[in-house]
Amino acid sequence: YPLNCKDPTSERWYHGHLSGRDAEKLLTEKGKAGSFLVRESQSKPGDFVLSVLTNEEKHDNVDRKTKVTHVMIHYQDGKYDVGGGERFDTLADLVEHYKKNPMVEKSGIVVHLKQPFNATRINAANIENRVRELNKVADNSEKPKQGFWEEFEVLQQQECKLLYPRKEGQKPENKSKNRYKNILPFDTTRVEIREMDPDVPGSDYINANYIRSMHEDGRFVEEGKVFIATQGCLQNTVVDFWKMVYQENSHVIVMTTKEMERGRNKCFRYWPDLHATKEFGKVLVRNVDERPAQDHILRKLEVTRLDRVGNKEPVRYIWHYQYLSWPDHGVPNEPGGVLWFLEEVNRTQSTIPHTGPIVVHCSAGIGRTGTIIVIDILIDIINRQGLDCDIDVPKTIQRVRQQRSGMVQTEAQYKFIYMAVQQYIDTVQKRLEEEQVIGYISVFYSIIFSFRLTNDDSSSVYENINFKSPQTSFSSNTRR
Repeated sequence: YPLNCKDPTSERWYHGHLSGRDAEKLLTEKGKAGSFLVRESQSKPGDFVLSVLTNEEKHDNVDRKTKVTHVMIHYQDGKYDVGGGERFDTLADLVEHYKKNPMVEKSGIVVHLKQPFNATRINAANIENRVRELNKVADNSEKPKQGFWEEFEVLQQQECKLLYPRKEGQKPENKSKNRYKNILPFDTTRVEIREMDPDVPGSDYINANYIRSMHEDGRFVEEGKVFIATQGCLQNTVVDFWKMVYQENSHVIVMTTKEMERGRNKCFRYWPDLHATKEFGKVLVRNVDERPAQDHILRKLEVTRLDRVGNKEPVRYIWHYQYLSWPDHGVPNEPGGVLWFLEEVNRTQSTIPHTGPIVVHCSAGIGRTGTIIVIDILIDIINRQGLDCDIDVPKTIQRVRQQRSGMVQTEAQYKFIYMAVQQYIDTVQKRLEEEQVIGYISVFYSIIFSFRLTNDDSSSVYENINFKSPQTSFSSNTRR
């Protein structure tokens, strides 16, 4: 995990190593006149560029079109300037000045800095600064709600662009299998039950979708985990649920709801009491063990299936993790319990060879389910690439929503994702610092021990002069 140098500012309008072409694409496609961002200069490392979407009048003075204006920001002797004029101690001071005092191009176009085009991609090690920015209370002169609310609202507005066909869930024969009539699986990523009766319409249907981690270009991450996000069972879908679990060779089920909450049924009980056996269609489930923990219960379920002639197939074991401390219509007070819970889930999943997807469900299969899956995907990225990697919370949610609509339902869940990832990164950084201290101590004692062994040979003492002590590696502002 290389530890990186800090960005020159924690302001959200700073986009780091974004290219000029990508800046123009972002501003023209998603910005409006007056939208601006600051990025690193690619032609002059160490300097920066202010990119602004401006209005340009046509000669007939009727129509107006937008263009992107790029202004070089020079950094010299610890000061920032745009070439002549006032110099500033920080990028934020420079931007604030030109928000109040617009620049004028040689062509006469006035460059107004009206609203920042905020970056959502951040360096993982800098997440504390980003959370601090998102937590800021807006000034009276600005919009009343900003930060987490603003980012989540933008995400919600983009949701309508991600709607794929959901015809299967709308079919008359499948309507009774949906817990909520407006929460249906996309046809493109839905789990199809293969053990179906061709004479029974809809017998291949279950309200569930595959969820995979995706690259920026839309390709799935090959080494990433696969999830199945599904709704809490209804009485008439329990048999289909177990067909799916068996078919997909899943050995881990994550349940993030209680059966009843606030007097409402959230999930029909699909497992038997301790030491009891229950039959769900052709699948037999025996509850062999239950272990309560602080925030969850772990059940060990013995599962087998009857073949076509009625004989039992080999036994499989399913690990059923039920998280109990997630309040209805809210989020846990702090993310530590969820992080520990996920660590337990992943440890179990990693010990089972050739296992299938992790099945995750709450009641609707989008709120808590989406939150858990997104946190796990982001942690996986950090574990694979290190603390110097870039992560993008809204973009990750957007990619997950391309596979099941509505994932991560509320602003509170959205903020909880940030808090969970921040706490995870903080834990990793502290662990690295402790390991570094232990490393230095062990090097120190090895040198002392070596000196004591060889103190009768004065020349050998100086051999330690070539010993290279561990160094903390770091990167410049240029990210991967």
